[in-house]
Amino acid sequence: MATLNQWVAGSRPRTLPASLVPVVVGTGVAIGADHAVWWRALLAAFVALVLQIGVNYSNDYSDGIRGTDEDRVGPLRLVGSKVAPPKQVLAAALGCFLAAAVAGLVLAAVTTWWLLLVGAVAILAAWFYTGGKTPYGYRALGEVSVFVFFGLVAVVGTVYVQAEELPWEGWAAAVPVGLLACALLVANNLRDIPTDRESGKRTLAVLLGDRRTRILYAACAALPFMFVLALAAPHPWVLIALLAAPLSIPPTQKVLGGASGPALIPVLGETGRLQIAYGVLLAIGLAL
Repeated sequence: MATLNQWVAGSRPRTLPASLVPVVVGTGVAIGADHAVWWRALLAAFVALVLQIGVNYSNDYSDGIRGTDEDRVGPLRLVGSKVAPPKQVLAAALGCFLAAAVAGLVLAAVTTWWLLLVGAVAILAAWFYTGGKTPYGYRALGEVSVFVFFGLVAVVGTVYVQAEELPWEGWAAAVPVGLLACALLVANNLRDIPTDRESGKRTLAVLLGDRRTRILYAACAALPFMFVLALAAPHPWVLIALLAAPLSIPPTQKVLGGASGPALIPVLGETGRLQIAYGVLLAIGLAL
């Protein structure tokens, strides 16, 4: 039986800012439009968080039963390291998806039933990332999915469930948030290029190769600050998000400096801290 600490480690806590930051930024947009509804924001945060935990457990299960996690360098994999039976990890993933669905149903009931379709697509995307016979995460589409669901859908969806409208600021803020979420995945897949290549997992990092993947990470970490400058004309307060820029330097230096294997593990934590700082500051700027 896996211990509680192992279950927490298996949820990959360093990646969880990717689910909460979009809700924070979307709520900042809603506050700026004078349409914040706090209980809906908290419920949206719950949906996003348990969905991502469900994704992580689902990936753990699917990769584990395929054997692609047996030689993984990164954080603990419950199935791959054989500390938890596959059925338990699958049950945990499905439980998270169910909890997200129930909470999403409440949000749909008070806004629009079209949210049920969005939620269903999100859950299917979460499962088929590494699940099913032809997982799209093995077809170099992981970054596209992360940008769409942890950027566009999460930010714009959070704005909509509170304001019940889709202001342009929500779409504009969703792009840099999605890019930082992609940076997390790019760093993870950069670390795993050797093992993914051997196991036949064709991630975008495997297709691009080591050097170009490192450049992609640097771009995902830097471009969000260009969007701050673009948003500053109508919303000058968003310039405070530039205060997060120094946090992008250490992980980018490690990636561009050639760090590999275990040396890339700290990059995930540093990227997560960058994402949190950027998201909170951007949300404050948009709210003001």
